Amino acid sequence: MTFIKSISAAVIAVCVATVGLAETPTLRIAVLKFGTVNWELNTIQHHELDAANGFDLEVQGVAGGSAAKVAFQGGEADVIVSDWLWVARQRAAGRDYVFIPYSKAVGGIMVPADSPAQNMADLAGMQIGIAGGPLDKSWLILRAYAEKNHNMDLASETEQVFGAPPLIFGSAMSGEVGAAINFWHFGAKMNAGGMRTLIDVSEAASDLGLDPETPLLGYVVRGELMRDNPELVNGFAAASRAAKDLLANDDAEWDRLRPNMNADNDAQFAALVAGFRAGIPAEGPIDEAAAGRMLELMYSLGGAELLGEATALPEGTFLQNGS
Repeated sequence: MTFIKSISAAVIAVCVATVGLAETPTLRIAVLKFGTVNWELNTIQHHELDAANGFDLEVQGVAGGSAAKVAFQGGEADVIVSDWLWVARQRAAGRDYVFIPYSKAVGGIMVPADSPAQNMADLAGMQIGIAGGPLDKSWLILRAYAEKNHNMDLASETEQVFGAPPLIFGSAMSGEVGAAINFWHFGAKMNAGGMRTLIDVSEAASDLGLDPETPLLGYVVRGELMRDNPELVNGFAAASRAAKDLLANDDAEWDRLRPNMNADNDAQFAALVAGFRAGIPAEGPIDEAAAGRMLELMYSLGGAELLGEATALPEGTFLQNGS
């Protein structure tokens, strides 16, 4: 009888544990396999910040941003990383997507240390390598800055070479192009390799009356998920903030992450850590008036090809104060 009671107790314990596990929701995020966001997601998982906030984080590595968007729009992922301008475009088109801030890190235009260029006007006649395409947000902001400060049409007075970030990185480091605009982490490596920043995008944005504190990159979730399971979305936002706090203050955490950071030397490693930390957005709501000004400028530069029907900031674009 005692033996039977023991078995029964064990069965009940297993059933209770199984029910407990079943009640923990899984949040699926699709991100670039080797993107810098993985450093934050790795921190969340390693320190079980997901479990502490009531969910289980499942990271799906994809080959590119387009693949992530396909997975998200097809319901195979709950979260992706994109910029809020894309979210604004989707909302204007009737898709209920919401942006949770991740990073304000942006790149800049970089030249070799011995380049004669001292300002944007000196780039006239040069070949510029640009990560992305003609509608890259950094490129558009820098074009507006050159026009305002140097009466210069950067697009017509330079030759542009568009390509993937690693290709632009290689072309810049080899001297194949005279200047380069790349994602922030490649820019950090270029700086560590001896290149210098002619002007960074945040400086150009400030000069244009924009707020460089507005986070450009973030996590994107569906409004439906927020309505049906707000605790899950807010729990993810809390886990993200907790990971940021660790990465902002704990050097040992970066030592743990270093094997995943693709840093070839100490200088690159230090530049990547500093760049990530500089990109951590302040806690609190996003200034929607400042975001609206940025969107209006970007629409004036990229038009409907960039922003579709989003001529003004759609209501509900940002997750504000957990709602």
